[in-house]
Amino acid sequence: MQNTIEQKAKIIQRALLLGFEYEKTITGCCQCTIAAIQDALDIKDDAVFKAGSGLTAGGGVSCEGSCGGFTGGVMVMSSVFGRRREKWDEDKAEKDCAHRMARALLDRFNQEYGGNLCKTMHRSIFGREFDLRDGSDRETFEKLGAHVDKCTSVVGKAAAWATELILEEISNRGLSLKDLQKIKKVSI
Repeated sequence: MQNTIEQKAKIIQRALLLGFEYEKTITGCCQCTIAAIQDALDIKDDAVFKAGSGLTAGGGVSCEGSCGGFTGGVMVMSSVFGRRREKWDEDKAEKDCAHRMARALLDRFNQEYGGNLCKTMHRSIFGREFDLRDGSDRETFEKLGAHVDKCTSVVGKAAAWATELILEEISNRGLSLKDLQKIKKVSI
């Protein structure tokens, strides 16, 4: 059992470090979160990754919607444990699981940052809001460390939290990470 706990801790730590590094070097909070979770769990899914393209910085770099770290985490969790198209009208248990996991991630964001909206995140970590479509706001955002230690930390934490929730659900279902990896490879 201790080995399993240690393995889970290493996977969660890997998701955190990958999320931080991807946001620092590549940027795009939603896709960086997705990639970090997928890489830490070895469950790559290009369709989910691509679907996160427009969700950076609250969607369309507007800062008006949910943080990309939050949306990316929910996207991966739901891609693993979510309602399936072929059972759309009868997959209540999987839909409920996805909702429960999304609420658990939201609870983490609320506790840590006071919400999950991009503007809320900015107020929490920078002390002010930004409109990243505005050049001078974008420049200030970067000068204040957005991709040094601010948004990078948010993405890292989001990836770690979502990874932890996925690992908990795997355990609750009596599955192993290898089972999940096999399922994801078959569905891609």
